[in-house]
Amino acid sequence: MDLLRAYSDDQNPNSPASSSSSPESSPPRLLPPKSAAPQVDDTMLALTVAKNRSAMTRPIDPTQHLVDFNPTYDQLWAPIYGPSHPYAKDGLAQGMRNHKLGFVEDAAIEPFIFDEQYNTFQNYGYAADPSASAGYNYVGDLTALQKNDAVSVYNIPQHEQKKRKIEKRKENEEDGDEAEMVDPEEVANPASEVWLMKNRKSPWAGKKEGPPVELTEEQKKYAEEYAKKKGEEKGAGDKGEAVVEKTTFHGKEERDYQGRSWIAQPKDAKASNVHCYIPKRLVHTWSGHTKGVNAIRDICFSNDGSKFLSAGYDKNIKYWDTETGQVISTFSTGKVPYVVKLNPDDDKQNVLLAGMSDKKIVQWDMNEGKITQEYDQHLGAVNTITFVDNNRRFVTSSDDKSLRVWEFGIPVVIKYISEPHMHSMPSISLHPNSNWLAAQSMDNQILIYSTREKFQLNKKKRFAGHVVAGYACQVNFSPDGRFVFSGDGEGRCWFWDWKSCKVFRTLKCHEGVCIGAAWHPLEQSKVATCGWDGLIKYWD
Repeated sequence: MDLLRAYSDDQNPNSPASSSSSPESSPPRLLPPKSAAPQVDDTMLALTVAKNRSAMTRPIDPTQHLVDFNPTYDQLWAPIYGPSHPYAKDGLAQGMRNHKLGFVEDAAIEPFIFDEQYNTFQNYGYAADPSASAGYNYVGDLTALQKNDAVSVYNIPQHEQKKRKIEKRKENEEDGDEAEMVDPEEVANPASEVWLMKNRKSPWAGKKEGPPVELTEEQKKYAEEYAKKKGEEKGAGDKGEAVVEKTTFHGKEERDYQGRSWIAQPKDAKASNVHCYIPKRLVHTWSGHTKGVNAIRDICFSNDGSKFLSAGYDKNIKYWDTETGQVISTFSTGKVPYVVKLNPDDDKQNVLLAGMSDKKIVQWDMNEGKITQEYDQHLGAVNTITFVDNNRRFVTSSDDKSLRVWEFGIPVVIKYISEPHMHSMPSISLHPNSNWLAAQSMDNQILIYSTREKFQLNKKKRFAGHVVAGYACQVNFSPDGRFVFSGDGEGRCWFWDWKSCKVFRTLKCHEGVCIGAAWHPLEQSKVATCGWDGLIKYWD
């Protein structure tokens, strides 16, 4: 402004501004500069920049799940500063721990290699690191590693290899010298000492045995008696009692006017109703048995009913043709079979499983007539065999008060169920939906087990009220799965509701023990029972 004022005075001396040069004139006015941009508070901006700069230098919290900037490699792998919180979980404790001592990585190692490295570490103190990519890294005592040239317990040291080579060379030279003097016939004769020396495989192979010791007369007599006794026991155990099989047809004709066999099922046979109903009255009674209806230990039909198996107390398992009544084949191990079962699969109808009195479950291939497998984990006679899980597994019960689950064809127990309060279970039945097993327990109750992976006891379902202690009464289901029924030791047949576990009805069926009961598969209101009074009764 002063320059403008001076410029104007020079150009126009008569201007009024010239009078301002006098001392009495007013002082010049200085105006403050102004900006068109609005005034902004940049305090927070400065703090944010300072925070980002400090974040680039501080380490990252390992418990932090979100990072709002790109950290450097040094920040990602920087150690944690300060003491750790006594109750905070970080690192292995946060979820990486899979072993009580820390984190263990999975590695695919052959059993021989693992045993080799394990024994090497126990003997020498070092072993190869299986997680090493190159395979030359070792862990343990590196001093011992250098001293032993990294050999394992299965490797022969270099000096031992040289020693064996020298011994082998000497043996070859000796054999070469002896070959000129040895008779070729003695070399080819395995009974000669030369053959033993030439083909020896152990330090004792070439040594001569001592002279045979002569047995005394008493020893010879005892040996003969023992061999005779063993032969008799073996001969008696190989076969059951020899019984002549016979069959009787009680019908009028074995074939009808169309040539159909008496066992041919009607083509129009089907279930008349979906729901099952409890029977109320006696329809028919079959008599003829002079003893209890349980002379044959067990019977099992094939899927089409054309053949069946029978197990008796004569220690034989017989395979019958249902139509002709002829015995196809007989199987025996010399023990009493308690239960027989055919594999339910259509392509495995030639496979027979039998639970024996000698604690074993024997599997036969009936086409070849040979024993293909034995399951021998039970501690008592085997009572039941039940296939579950699409016939891939089966459940067995025994007098040892336990349940065992097996994979079919593998003689290893995959599930063992045994509790101190458990009793023997002589009868087991599968629910129609294949998800549950009903087991008749000798403590007067029916227990329910799941057929899933864990085979757990269903504690919410328990059927009781009947008296079966001491009797192997059969338990069964109705075809629709709504009812559970069983006989008891007092001749009654009990019916329970599956959902509520309450007693639905009881029928007085027999004078003695009602040992078995079965529901008709097509006529849903008819039940057959049998007892120790020698009668078979049909109820509707």
